[in-house]
Amino acid sequence: MSTTHGEPGNALREADLDEADLRDVLRERRQLINVAYRLLGSLADAEDVVQETYARWYAMSAERRAAIASPGAWLTRVASRVCLDLLGSARARRERYVGEWIPEPLPDRTEWLDGRSGGAAVDPADRVTLDESVNMAFLVVLESMTPAERVAFILHDVFHYPFAEVAEIVGRSPAACRQLASSARRRIRARRAPGAPSAAQRTDVVRDFKQAWEAKDIGALIGLLDPEVTTIADGGGIASAEPRPVEGDQRVAGVFVDIAERAPDLTILPRTVNGQPGLVALQGDELVVVLAIEVVGERITHIWAMRNPEKLRLWTD
Repeated sequence: MSTTHGEPGNALREADLDEADLRDVLRERRQLINVAYRLLGSLADAEDVVQETYARWYAMSAERRAAIASPGAWLTRVASRVCLDLLGSARARRERYVGEWIPEPLPDRTEWLDGRSGGAAVDPADRVTLDESVNMAFLVVLESMTPAERVAFILHDVFHYPFAEVAEIVGRSPAACRQLASSARRRIRARRAPGAPSAAQRTDVVRDFKQAWEAKDIGALIGLLDPEVTTIADGGGIASAEPRPVEGDQRVAGVFVDIAERAPDLTILPRTVNGQPGLVALQGDELVVVLAIEVVGERITHIWAMRNPEKLRLWTD
């Protein structure tokens, strides 16, 4: 005998459909987090974007959701549009930011902890894939792009979306999106330094920098720094930090020696930061800074020091 709407048979089928729908869309969470982090440079903002995207999905009726042939494509399109809107207002927000703004640093997967739950391991679905497109130098270049350039470049060159789909998100023609991505590539090439070292070479340079910093050996530090090295610190007005970039090997070396002298109880540890060798420093049990380090040849060219505790929650046990 057939059942009518509201009877147990129909209710069971609807429950099965809802469960299948939930599985399908949650399977896309990691992809959405990866896209949004690269577009925004902030995992906290990326999580908000993913939450908003899912809210829009479930605001639709079950019939409308069922009519969407590719939920993953729909979710990515919506998340990218939300990111595009946020990027448009980000510059104004960052003008009000206290001090320098740098992207939120990410630890290695094995070191990724969730400060919100007492140091428990984060769900793998929340993890960002650590590759060249999330190293700090790359993210900093992305910050120099227009919102449309950034979206077109990330979606096409990093995630391999065709320009026809990118055009729907950006609201421009495929040809215009192709030009945006091309312009973004030129920015990347202009910033990319020749003679990229091997992973082992980068690790060795960062290890030697750590030892020289601990020894307060200003001569050894200068020997490891490029003459035009730049250090940028982000305290967000919450933690003390240099308000402007520090440039030049002698000045940067002097800053690190001064830190070591003022904080003799500092513990410096090697860590992976956005997929590259980096360092963290602790005072007692408190993590006080994460350093993302760019090495070119055998010298350090850039150091990004994250002091803002709001951007360090994944590092905090």
